[in-house]
Amino acid sequence: MNLIIRAAKIIDPKSLFHNQIVDIHIENGIIKKIGINLDVPDAEELILEHLHVSQGWFDSSVCLGEPGFEDRETIDNGLHVAAKSGFTAIALQPNAYPIIDNQSQVHFVLSKAINHATKLYPIGALTKNSEGKDMAELFDMKNAGAVAFGDYSKSLDNANLLKIALQYVQDFDGLVIAFSQDNNIKGQGVANESEIATRLGLKGIPNLAEELHLARNLFLLEYTGGKLHVPTISTAKSVALIKEAKAKGMQVSCSAAVHHLVLTDEKLNNFDTRFKVTPPLRTEADRKALLDGVIDGTIDMITSDHNPIDIEHKKMEFDLAKSGTIGLESAFGALLTVLPLEVIIEKLTARKAIFNIENQSIKENALVNFTLFSPEGKWTFGKENILSKSKNSAFLGTAMKGKVYGIINQGKLILN
Repeated sequence: MNLIIRAAKIIDPKSLFHNQIVDIHIENGIIKKIGINLDVPDAEELILEHLHVSQGWFDSSVCLGEPGFEDRETIDNGLHVAAKSGFTAIALQPNAYPIIDNQSQVHFVLSKAINHATKLYPIGALTKNSEGKDMAELFDMKNAGAVAFGDYSKSLDNANLLKIALQYVQDFDGLVIAFSQDNNIKGQGVANESEIATRLGLKGIPNLAEELHLARNLFLLEYTGGKLHVPTISTAKSVALIKEAKAKGMQVSCSAAVHHLVLTDEKLNNFDTRFKVTPPLRTEADRKALLDGVIDGTIDMITSDHNPIDIEHKKMEFDLAKSGTIGLESAFGALLTVLPLEVIIEKLTARKAIFNIENQSIKENALVNFTLFSPEGKWTFGKENILSKSKNSAFLGTAMKGKVYGIINQGKLILN
């Protein structure tokens, strides 16, 4: 590759070129020169309207189905979707069949991701078969390439098992992911406990189900030490609990899902199962608290929480339908409607180190790991914008801003 990106505005607070409009010369995957009106004979030119360039975006929670659920999504197409959506790296959840709970399964998914522009980082299951009974082979999976350990959308009822896991992973600087939801308080709930759920006749899931379990997990972390990541928090009280834990100096990080930052439980009025997610969509007050948590730094990362579900498990009664929405394709456009650009880029790039992924600023002689985008323009997300095999998007018909042009990573240029 011998390429000049023309008139690109760099968004990278750690770069000397932050907020500057420059040309970028790339050769063999390396940034050779950054400057104005670069003259490089024989180089191809890339000229895009209102072009912005940032470090490559990272999504900390992506489900792809393979192995076992290839009808929902394959690793090959999923990584293609991620690249077209602006993500140069994703963390793959272990909820395949079989569950990714040993080193051979980690090796399998990594082998499927070879030669893609988007890099795949596997999350290993914390417990065998994600059943919450026995700890999985964490150290073996770490050596095979797993970057963290957690059971996707499953809380660990056994407090002692989580305590042991937090202690065990400290020997190799491992990261435990603890989804927080008290299953007894959740009960048969399928939607946020609110006036809307009552009016619709849907069993409610109170905020307490998340907050009580989160408080317990934070108490365990305070006792054991180590590193804990809390995915997809959804309530105002959860934000406050994380903030308090950080003030104590605890090594806790957390993420919020795009759909919790943009949508509320008012979307449930027509019983549309596209809006059935875990945790459930909450109230406007919770949504605003999450946005405040993103802006003040309490919430470290934003994730699409991309979860393809086949039509047979989505097009059914609300109570029986599976939870989950795809989100890679809509993530950037939706976020621009509720957050400033630089906050979005910071949350998608700056916290890779939580997952032990190297983060390099945009500078000369560095490896190219770019996302190309424009914050300009308004549009509506439709079926034609869905690249995933599954079509269960909560954002169909939602107003969007901006545009993702593509990525440059691992020596490959992927453009929409």
